[in-house]
Amino acid sequence: MKNNETGKITDEDFKNLIYPFCGTTRKEVKVGPGFGTDISIIDLPNGFEMALTSDPLSYIPSLGLEESAWLSVHLMANDMATTGIAPHYAQFILNLPNHVSEADFQTYWQHIHTFCQTIGVAITGGHTGRFKGIDSTIAGGGTMIAVAEKGKMLCSRFAQPGNDIVVTKQAALIATSILARSFPNTVKNKCGTEVFQQAIELFYQTSSLKEGLTAAAFNENEGPAVTAMHDVTEGGILGALYEMAVASQCGLEVNADLLPIGDAAKSVCALFNIAPFYSVGAGSMIIAVKPDKTAGLLRKLNEEGISATKVGSFTSIEKGIQIHDHGTFSPLIPPPTDPYWAAFFDGLTKGLT
Repeated sequence: MKNNETGKITDEDFKNLIYPFCGTTRKEVKVGPGFGTDISIIDLPNGFEMALTSDPLSYIPSLGLEESAWLSVHLMANDMATTGIAPHYAQFILNLPNHVSEADFQTYWQHIHTFCQTIGVAITGGHTGRFKGIDSTIAGGGTMIAVAEKGKMLCSRFAQPGNDIVVTKQAALIATSILARSFPNTVKNKCGTEVFQQAIELFYQTSSLKEGLTAAAFNENEGPAVTAMHDVTEGGILGALYEMAVASQCGLEVNADLLPIGDAAKSVCALFNIAPFYSVGAGSMIIAVKPDKTAGLLRKLNEEGISATKVGSFTSIEKGIQIHDHGTFSPLIPPPTDPYWAAFFDGLTKGLT
């Protein structure tokens, strides 16, 4: 983990620095810490289990207070969505910059409340304060919790060799929208007003909770068809596929030509010189599904207004993690950091508007 690297740590850093240094071993921990694992699952008494997930909170003045609150709530909810269960409870730790006014904080928190209320989440506690020296778009962290009958919850590490890979929506949803909303004049001037409008409208597609609940409902009707899910965050679609394969101890084959991307994302990502399939893509979900159920799942997602594409399949671990591009297979090796971060902070440094 180099001092100048931005973003999540790699799988090697996780193994070297975090795991297995995880406190006491407890038998009720069904799913514990793991690279590419969105949630933890704890066995509870009386036939229940509990899932927990934690994420940074966003406070991005150039984006807006409502938009920052949306990200703070829904990026955590997206992780929980990979279980197929909606979150029930949330804890928020807010380490705010010293310059945040009472009025701005009240606006931000009211949006947090509203977004949690809309998806049925009770805010049960946390910690809030302003602190000198904080100058970041990350303003603390949060945890969401859900409880369900034992055996109901999925996890990104449950994918199996032979499962098809389905990707919902399109690449770089959140990267595209945040860059357009943060630097509107630049995007309008370079990409055109139509692309700008399309890009900013992508923002509220960045929840994947509906995908998770739709997949869970599909399993209720079809049996255990969907085996695992993983939401797309840092590292984009290809980074998420790599993480899911590592977490599940599988190989995979993905066809680069089938990866979904819209015109606005293509244009904005090209403007900021970032690779869209490796750029943060909240709102898109990776779904592992048994091949005889893939067509039915695609139909169900489409009926719910969710675009979805089969892009490949999981394989045995011996076959490795492979991408098919320009007629040949090669190892899928994500870059060490998501290119979005450099593009965003470079834009701020250059004074782009």
